[in-house]
Amino acid sequence: MKKIIIVLLLLNTTSLFAQSEKDKNKVRRACLNYIDGFYEGDTLKIINSISPSLYKFGYWKNKKTGKYRADGKMTFQQALNYSKGVLKTKKFAPKSAPRKVEILDISNHIASTKITAWWGVDYMLLAREGDKWMIRQVLWEGPLDKKKKKK
Repeated sequence: MKKIIIVLLLLNTTSLFAQSEKDKNKVRRACLNYIDGFYEGDTLKIINSISPSLYKFGYWKNKKTGKYRADGKMTFQQALNYSKGVLKTKKFAPKSAPRKVEILDISNHIASTKITAWWGVDYMLLAREGDKWMIRQVLWEGPLDKKKKKK
């Protein structure tokens, strides 16, 4: 009986690990689609990674004053429009632009990540929607001070 319980526990642990790796890959893919959607002007990547209920808010540094200011909200539609504008004007991000994704936490239905892109840093909250992970909220700051970046 003890052997059966041990085997069942091992199988259950393996299943949980496999599921968490699967979720980790899906969360990472959503974040990379988000970055690449803006970098490449790919609206399909935006649609496949961002929830229509997106709330994105951030702070941008004024080059003249050196002070940060609130940059307002970006909606799902504005994200799509931005992506379309990149494609239309062909102002793609350079190949050397950062595409860093750090997964901070994943639970059953929510996840948190930090991404680093050419515009700065985004902290994102994702929610599981069916079998997909979708970005629901983003708080960002950019561009980063080069001194702080080196840490």
